[in-house]
Amino acid sequence: HSAQCSQTSTVSWEGRTCVRFKCSLTNTILDVLHQRAGWVEVKEDGEWDFNWCDVGWLRENYDHSYMEEHVRICHFRNHYELTRKNLMVKNLKRYRKTLEREAGRLEAAKCDFFPCTFELPSEYHLFVEEFKRSPGSTWIMKPVARSQGKGIFLFRKLKDIMEWKKVKHFFSEAFNSVSHNGTRSEEQRDEAQVESYVAQHYIEDPYLINGRKFDLRVYVLVTSYLPLKAWLYRDGFARFSNTRFSLSSIDDQYVHLTNVAVQKTAPDYDPEKGCKWQMHKLRLYLTAKHGSETVEALFKDIDNIFIRSLQSVQKVIINDKHCFELYGFDILLDQDLKPWLIEVNASPSLTASSQEDYELKCRLLEDTLHVVDMEGRLTGREKRVGGYDLMWNEGPVYREDVSLETLGSTYQIPNTHLGCVNDRKKQLRQLLRPFPGPKRA
Repeated sequence: HSAQCSQTSTVSWEGRTCVRFKCSLTNTILDVLHQRAGWVEVKEDGEWDFNWCDVGWLRENYDHSYMEEHVRICHFRNHYELTRKNLMVKNLKRYRKTLEREAGRLEAAKCDFFPCTFELPSEYHLFVEEFKRSPGSTWIMKPVARSQGKGIFLFRKLKDIMEWKKVKHFFSEAFNSVSHNGTRSEEQRDEAQVESYVAQHYIEDPYLINGRKFDLRVYVLVTSYLPLKAWLYRDGFARFSNTRFSLSSIDDQYVHLTNVAVQKTAPDYDPEKGCKWQMHKLRLYLTAKHGSETVEALFKDIDNIFIRSLQSVQKVIINDKHCFELYGFDILLDQDLKPWLIEVNASPSLTASSQEDYELKCRLLEDTLHVVDMEGRLTGREKRVGGYDLMWNEGPVYREDVSLETLGSTYQIPNTHLGCVNDRKKQLRQLLRPFPGPKRA
């Protein structure tokens, strides 16, 4: 394979017989890349066509790399505009104001899906004003650039964050001091960034199943921001806490944080059972309990969150035809079945917590590679590729097979199937021509 690749490295892309890839992760994605016909791993400084890199690699190398036409990498340069908690909220607030100015309050209200949030320490005084307006309510504090539930705590009294504020003030002083040449290094700026927090109204009335809190992990693949082209994956899962929900103990992480990294450290955690439900099971449960109309409306509201979030950063993300991004959206339902956006992950965990989870992630990643289409098998006009449905392509995408005509008007149904049947193998057989692979001697 690699000999074949080195011989073809000077040949035009169309003439290549393999895809050379680099991968900085050692979990499910590496397995999927190794198993892909006609793909060959290159080490260290070898030339590559496809790079599943981490964000650290991106920061160090993106601005110094020349990329040929066909090359693809798995992040946009400034992905953090959507995936850092403080920047996500800043962009959503700005987008909501723009909508209110240009399209009116009703349209702007479609962005009311994220909790009241303040960045600390910069918005501390605004936060205190809001805090005093709702005495006794619960708030949650999160570091803006950490993951897996690290550094998160709940509080109800201002004195609970005084200690934090003192430490913060120390950091802030340290990072505001400049180095000898009058500027701060990129590492210092990053450190300062990591030490920022957001304070957010805690959703005190989450929807519970068997007394337990859960959130949804949903996968959205963006292949372009200009024009905006976004795909929604049919599979996803609900992540449950291992302990029954109660507001009487706000210090118990096992009650309030659904992150698998937190839950698996619980003393009674069962790795065989895990704490995940696949999305189709959740959709069936909700439909049985609330009826299909209510659930259709809920999933339509969830679709709205994906599109509005992406539109809020569409003008600030540096679009690049070499880049794509697989986002992990975290959505929480309250007891009125209103969905709330909690955060968006640029590197959703690809480490499996069970065999079922491993299989889901393999399907997701295989189909991600099908959509990115290094092999050139697609026409570019597809509305479905495996488990992915095209939900937005410079405008909403509608299903071709359904249009309900009532009273002379046509209702178009959005092309989204979150939690529906994922008959991807059958669909892929019809869609994909075989990749030629290395020529035999």
